[in-house]
Amino acid sequence: MDDHDPDIVATGTRLVYENRWIRVREDTIRRRDGSAGIYGVIEKDDFVVVVPVHEDGSVTLVQQYRYPVGARFWEFCQGMWGGPDADPREAAAHELAEETGLISATLIHAGYLYEGYGTMDQGFHVFLALDLTEGDARPEQEEQDLISRRVPREEVDRMMRETEIKDSVSVAAWGLLLMKGLV
Repeated sequence: MDDHDPDIVATGTRLVYENRWIRVREDTIRRRDGSAGIYGVIEKDDFVVVVPVHEDGSVTLVQQYRYPVGARFWEFCQGMWGGPDADPREAAAHELAEETGLISATLIHAGYLYEGYGTMDQGFHVFLALDLTEGDARPEQEEQDLISRRVPREEVDRMMRETEIKDSVSVAAWGLLLMKGLV
């Protein structure tokens, strides 16, 4: 078997569902060993997650109701803005200002990760926001229940350790920033 051959080849595809935020498709596939199967794929535009760290080391978190799991949770601000061709740095600045009212003079791109590549193609850019100036938040209609809170660094670490912050994107972003020595 040639190591350059793909592990899975799509032999067909059908659109199952689509709206302006998401596409769901079902692919018929052939595996490397020749066996056939199906694979469900969720297609979503990439997004950004922004970790705003203040001069004193405190961090601004947002909390909002997450309908699919039926509860409110703390997380870092995140979202999509400007479509698939949007500049991630501009999207990060926009999402930060929209959700928290914060303006960052220094946005550091820390990396790009996938959210759940076993089922979806969506990835996200991780940004560290520094040199912050406070302004007025401008949440979208879907975010009208969103609140933001400035939290001491020790409290954020505790919330992560005790899984009070349950958002995997926020946990991954914090871990990446820690591993790179940026926070």
